[in-house]
Amino acid sequence: MADQIVNAPGLIPYVRDVSLREDETLRDLRELTGELPMGSAMQVMAEEGQLLGFLVGLTEARNVLEIGTFTGYSTLCMARALPPGGRLVTCDISDRWPDIGREYWARAGVTDRIDVRIGDAADTLAGLLAEGKGSTFDFAFVDADKANYRRYYELSLELVRPGGLIVLDNTLFFGRVIDPAAQDADTVAIRELNLFLRDDHRVEISLLPMADGITLVRKKTE
Repeated sequence: MADQIVNAPGLIPYVRDVSLREDETLRDLRELTGELPMGSAMQVMAEEGQLLGFLVGLTEARNVLEIGTFTGYSTLCMARALPPGGRLVTCDISDRWPDIGREYWARAGVTDRIDVRIGDAADTLAGLLAEGKGSTFDFAFVDADKANYRRYYELSLELVRPGGLIVLDNTLFFGRVIDPAAQDADTVAIRELNLFLRDDHRVEISLLPMADGITLVRKKTE
């Protein structure tokens, strides 16, 4: 039995050919983002965006939280998967990147589902708790500055209802998590979070070796 699928030459294009359902609006936003400095590295893969939308639909989420909007590709994927009346709160440190996505959200007809909150993400999440939003979100996606992932995780865990799902991106962090020489703050933070999640019995977890590592965290019901 093989340990994993080998990323043979041509395999990713094959996967995209047989499974990716990226339409023109999503493709246009992804290609525009790819032209930005570090755009390709910072945005989610198209396959990951499709997975996020799939998970939002699978969990029948009505209230979604996103930490790290960037240009709003993942935002669009999740907002489209919401039912009528669904709401997505997305957080970013600046209007600069989310403003790029607004045109594409409008093209897709989901602008009214998206609530952009600008500022320090931890402050935004604490503000949501202060508004009485604890345990009201069905789904959360964390894809922001890595050094603060543990903080975002803990706040998201308070905001997500029992049985809700948290998705953490970049949990393999370009493979640096297994390099003992990698001691930068971001890598150390991801490495420590992975170990913490392994032993956090408040949740169930599954780390998918897809894209740059995607960890699914389900908050246990009491």
